[in-house]
Amino acid sequence: MKSLVAYFSASGVTKAVAEKLAKVSNSDIYEIEPEEKYSSEDLDWTNPKSRSSIEMKENKEFRPPIKNNVEDIDNYDLIYLGFPIWWYTAPTIVNSFLESYDLKDKKIVVFATSGSSRLGGTIDDLKPSAPGADFVGGDRLNSSISEDDLKSWIDNLNI
Repeated sequence: MKSLVAYFSASGVTKAVAEKLAKVSNSDIYEIEPEEKYSSEDLDWTNPKSRSSIEMKENKEFRPPIKNNVEDIDNYDLIYLGFPIWWYTAPTIVNSFLESYDLKDKKIVVFATSGSSRLGGTIDDLKPSAPGADFVGGDRLNSSISEDDLKSWIDNLNI
């Protein structure tokens, strides 16, 4: 089964987990990059006029454009999809990614990073953006997770 780790990381935390996961799962890796990078001001969740606040609270239907594409996504059977938790769910750029491809019959495992928020209803929030995909699990992963713990997590997914 060929796998891909696709991730969005605004601060580098999710990127660190994604790189470890790609290594231990022998997966290809792809960064979901916005056409316009997020600045620290954009990420200020305490400012209701920050870019992230507007995208996540005022205009959840907005889909930030992605800078790059996955080549030959049809070659992958399994996608590990990583992102930070924003406002108790995935950033809307993750929806941009999912809606850019036909992911029918692909298995998707979600992993998220957050200081305190859990996945909650995140997977259910993402399902409409990937019709026909099989979301087979997910979890919040700590940035300091070891390679051994990642291997155990993958094994426990029973994919």
